[in-house]
Formats: sequence, C-alpha cells, structure tokens
Amino acid sequence: MQPSVRGIDHIGITVPDIEEATLFFEKAFAATVIYHSVEPDSENIDHEAQENTLRLFPGTKIRAIRMLAMPNGPGIELFEMHGPEQQSPARPSDFGLQHFAVYVDDFESAISCFTAAGGEMFTEPKTLSFPAERGEGNAFCYGKTPWGSVVELISWPSPMPYEKYTELRRWKP
Repeated sequence: MQPSVRGIDHIGITVPDIEEATLFFEKAFAATVIYHSVEPDSENIDHEAQENTLRLFPGTKIRAIRMLAMPNGPGIELFEMHGPEQQSPARPSDFGLQHFAVYVDDFESAISCFTAAGGEMFTEPKTLSFPAERGEGNAFCYGKTPWGSVVELISWPSPMPYEKYTELRRWKP
C-alpha cells in the first residue's frame, strides 16, 4: 500500500511574539496572514487538550496561533506559547527539524528584505557544493530569524547533475 502523500502542507514554528514574527515573515518573505486559529489571549482554547495533543511541557499555555501563506510553497503556522522549560531554537547540529529553505530568484533582494525585517545572515551566498547539486547560478546562504530559527535561502536556476540519473525531481516553486 502506497502512502497518500502530496507534499508539505505547512511548517509550524513556535515564536516568542506572534505579532513580531508575523511582521518578520510579511517583510522578509511577502507572507500574508490567512487566518487566526487562536486570537492573542483568547479564552476559547482548551490548554489541557492542546498540552496532550501536542505533548507540550506541562503548564505551557498557547497565547495565539496564526496561519500564513507564502507566495509559493507550504504555509507557515505560527504558535506563540509560553511555559516552563522553553528552550532556544534547534541548531543545525541538534536532532529534529533544524531549518527550512526558501527559494529565491535574487539573493541581493532577498537578503535585503530578510535583514530589513530583523533577520541576521551568517553566510554570504555560496555555490551549491554537493556534486549532485552543482550548476551555473545554483547557490545558497543561511541566516536566522529574530528569535533564532535557522533559514536557508536557496536558488538553483540550472539543472542539477542528479537529474541525469533519475526521473525524480526536487520540488521547485
């Protein structure tokens, strides 16, 4: 039996301040708010049920949840939660989800928007270096959001060498 999977629907990100995070995604990536699942400080949420469903640390409270749309690709669901024993975002060397990548057509413009929105770049655009990904103009760079989540900006306008050996393809907006 084959799984019935079409692709990634959305990425969930816990942020310290949903208003600041929303503004960051609007400015950095032209994201737009689709809807609010939980309004800030709403009493219309069962915290105990959410704690059990999401396996939150006991005592964690969800302040707000919001779904954003990117111009292309999966949605971004922002969660503002507060509770005991919250940790910093994962580093790429930690287990679990460690970054997400946003396809860009123009690094200079994308980096300008990212940093103007409060993000911090920690690499310059570099040529994709894995042999299966090399090609004219294929490049990437990394930065972090104001709250510390790692984001990759990537562009690969040229065919990649792996394409010669398989009919399978990476998803491209």
